[in-house]
Amino acid sequence: MTSMEDARVRAAHLPRMPQRKLDHIPGDYGWPLLGQTLAFLRDYQGLVRHQAERYGPVHKGSVMFQRGVTLLGPEANEFVLRDKEHVFSSRAAWNPLLERLFTDGLMLRDFADHKFHRRIMQQAFKKPALASYLERMNPRIDEGVANWPAGETFTFFDRIKSLLLDLGAQTFLGLDMGPRADRVNQSFIDAADASLAVLRVPIPGTLWHRGLRGRRFLEDFIAGLIPEKRRADTPDFFSELCKAAAEEGGLTDRDVTNHMIFLLFAAHDTTTSTLCSLIYLLCRNPQWQTRLAAEMDAVADGMDGDGPGYGDLEKMVETGWVFRETLRLRPALTTFPRRTAEEVEFQGYRIPRNTLVNLSPLFTHYMPEYWSDPERFDPERFSDERAEHKGHHFQWIPFGGGHHKCLGLNFAEIQTKAFLFHFLRRYRVRVRDGYEMPVQLVPLAMPKDGLPVEIVRR
Repeated sequence: MTSMEDARVRAAHLPRMPQRKLDHIPGDYGWPLLGQTLAFLRDYQGLVRHQAERYGPVHKGSVMFQRGVTLLGPEANEFVLRDKEHVFSSRAAWNPLLERLFTDGLMLRDFADHKFHRRIMQQAFKKPALASYLERMNPRIDEGVANWPAGETFTFFDRIKSLLLDLGAQTFLGLDMGPRADRVNQSFIDAADASLAVLRVPIPGTLWHRGLRGRRFLEDFIAGLIPEKRRADTPDFFSELCKAAAEEGGLTDRDVTNHMIFLLFAAHDTTTSTLCSLIYLLCRNPQWQTRLAAEMDAVADGMDGDGPGYGDLEKMVETGWVFRETLRLRPALTTFPRRTAEEVEFQGYRIPRNTLVNLSPLFTHYMPEYWSDPERFDPERFSDERAEHKGHHFQWIPFGGGHHKCLGLNFAEIQTKAFLFHFLRRYRVRVRDGYEMPVQLVPLAMPKDGLPVEIVRR
């Protein structure tokens, strides 16, 4: 048996429900059957803070019908994410939620199997590829935001999600979405929402039924493009992945389809989350909106073209601070689950094989031991002079870390900076007086009300 096959077997043979030998770990399981699921869905940040205050940084709990252990803080993040002994399975942790919705995406692979697929996928995120994406994104972003309705209220979420899907399709699929955009967008929304479905029976009208229907549509849509992409010689990742599938061996059309669905989801949904949070924070802190616009005007004065190049984005230093501070306060993915393939020990606590282990970047990002006045929006904490994020390698982890660190972290930053360049040089954005954005924190941090904003021309 190869090491890749061994990795699949180790993860696949873990039963769905964990062993219950956690009596030696402090904590509680909440309500019978439901556990802490309602609190998790309603106020995840409040739940994890309450449990940490009551039981400490290592405690047990029960969410979404799964009992497990939560480990909090940078040391816990490092222990699990570095995974030196290859005992923490991402696949076994995510599969109960995502297996039928985002099947065999890179996040749902482990060990040697994950390493093989990651090596192929990372070609899409090297510097020359990112520079070419930016060149193609600039005119599309500029054209997209030019027609946004100035002087009236609209939901930022809907506008930015549609724009980012269009950019992702152009960048990774080499397509203009056209009339298909709404159906593809809704399919991604339905699939993501279904990951938290409590009733997993395909009854028409339920979350689960809509999610499976969305998944089937995406499969048919992507798989139907593969023959054309094999023949084409186009500068997009879809074509390159189809070629790699033929050259590398071991990569089937189904693998290609699964990777493209997950890549497109990750590329536009997580950045949608980040930009919604970032724009809201700029509305609440308008002085930073002014600072970023001034920085971008200064960058524009030294540019040759209409849009920033890769080197120009590196000059947007304060914009980078705001990007990082947004992801500290509101990481798109607020919890990272893993499942133990072998028994491990952390800080004197024995964690049995087949135990669900949860990390919380959201909790770590607010720890006063590492961040001054952590509730405050303070981008300068990421400046070279203060560098608060450098106290521990695993205290700022919006993109994870270790073997599964997000491949798209640099893509997310250039896409965010490119959008802000075109948006803030054209508009000022505001929310109504007294507005506070209601947020769902799982499965991804998103505004519950779509984030109603008003833009005015500069």
